[in-house]
Amino acid sequence: MVVHSAGIQDRDGAKLLLEGCKTSFPSLRKIWADGGYRGQLVEWVKAQGDWELEIVEKPPDQKGFSVLPRRWVVERTFAWLGRYRRLAKDYDFLPHTAETFIQLAMIHIMIRRLAT
Repeated sequence: MVVHSAGIQDRDGAKLLLEGCKTSFPSLRKIWADGGYRGQLVEWVKAQGDWELEIVEKPPDQKGFSVLPRRWVVERTFAWLGRYRRLAKDYDFLPHTAETFIQLAMIHIMIRRLAT
């Protein structure tokens, strides 16, 4: 997880995240992303080596809502984090502070799951 300023484009922020993943998660092979990450990021991921970037997009003929494969995992996690008052609004001055509170929230979620 990387929190960065709003002035950084999502595709560029993804590169910041993935650069750290190479050593931390050597078994990572597949990455799912939404349509906002298509373009140069796809080529950059290919150049990095062993990763496969799959863009999850809605079908062109789709009207209305439908659950997209793997996209629900991200939305579910955002919903879990939104239950924490500190994370309900983005008002932290430093990105590092936001990262810390997200980590604390996820630790709390995991401890509650392990306890049940």
